[in-house]
Amino acid sequence: MAIIARTGNEAMAEAMRQINPDVVAAYPITPATEVVMIFASFVADGLVSTEYIPVESEHSAMSACVGASAAGGRVMTATSSQGLALMYEILPIASALRLPIIISEVNRALSGPINIHCDHSDTMAARDFGWIQIFSEDAQEAYDNVLQCLKIAEKVKLPAMATTDGFIISHCMSKIETLEDDEVKKFVGEYSPTLPLLDIKEPKTFGLLDLQDYYFEHKMPVVEAMKEAKKVILEVGKEFGEKYGREYGFFEKYRLDDAEVAIVALGSTAGTAKVVVDDLRDKGVKAGLLKLRVFRPFPAEELAEVLAPLKAVAIMDRSDSYNTQGGPLYTEIRSALFDLAKKPKLINYIYGLGGRDIGLEEINSIYTDLASAEKLAAVNYLGVRE
Repeated sequence: MAIIARTGNEAMAEAMRQINPDVVAAYPITPATEVVMIFASFVADGLVSTEYIPVESEHSAMSACVGASAAGGRVMTATSSQGLALMYEILPIASALRLPIIISEVNRALSGPINIHCDHSDTMAARDFGWIQIFSEDAQEAYDNVLQCLKIAEKVKLPAMATTDGFIISHCMSKIETLEDDEVKKFVGEYSPTLPLLDIKEPKTFGLLDLQDYYFEHKMPVVEAMKEAKKVILEVGKEFGEKYGREYGFFEKYRLDDAEVAIVALGSTAGTAKVVVDDLRDKGVKAGLLKLRVFRPFPAEELAEVLAPLKAVAIMDRSDSYNTQGGPLYTEIRSALFDLAKKPKLINYIYGLGGRDIGLEEINSIYTDLASAEKLAAVNYLGVRE
């Protein structure tokens, strides 16, 4: 292993280099541009044998990825925000065809207004397209998650995105520990496609029109694969931990075992929350944090078991569903806990849209609010100027 300084974008590009996919098709978009720009330099320098395809749009990028993956290739790309949105038409096609394509996704606000900074609106809008979604707290997790996403996706035959927060992680440098190239090759293994389109001995048809007679039945394999993905995610995370010392599950519990109040957060916000938790613990407050890593498949039963004993929980959403019922993470967790006879008071905080900073003071105020959670509104917008 090597300890090096890398930004989140560099960490994701390095993981892609070590994987050495057959095809990368991409169109640059801020703040994910560097991922494919750096990877393109690896191609130009002969460090990978990848066929790099610069296309005219993200719609074309994902279309090319679908074609290359259907042909039997190991395929990856990277994108963000409006780029991911332009792929939306093709994302459910990739999952329906059971193609294990990997996106290094850099979370960024969706237009409009035009904004290039971090929130989770782009990834959350794609949550129901049959893609596995894994969030990263820092550059180290971004690197580790790309490697694990590939192995998970190829085992369950579903596409996956490893996400990182735009600019907060993508452009900020930190110390990471990378594996040796040979170790990565052993960990991800050789790719053996199940039904390659170019197998001329066993011809196949892809992309048929599928009407009332079989459409429903042909969606069910995606449902079952997503269920299977939960087991595989835990297996791969455990294997990674046993081999390299960093074990991963659906979530990380931080000082949660004896906590009375807690925050649930995704991505880089969890790192800031840990500092606040430590400070509150020093003051005698039984505060905790649950950092959710896997959003799809959603670990509902596991979350319910961990959160049930708490008195109050603040669920932090860096996006809004515009449904008047709260953000996507809040509504998912509220649903997960609905049938429990005894459950904590759940409070939703929608925050940080368009990259607005979330600091120690704001997170500390949430823990203060939780002391009188019964008096709070269910859905709150944190840090909005009046």
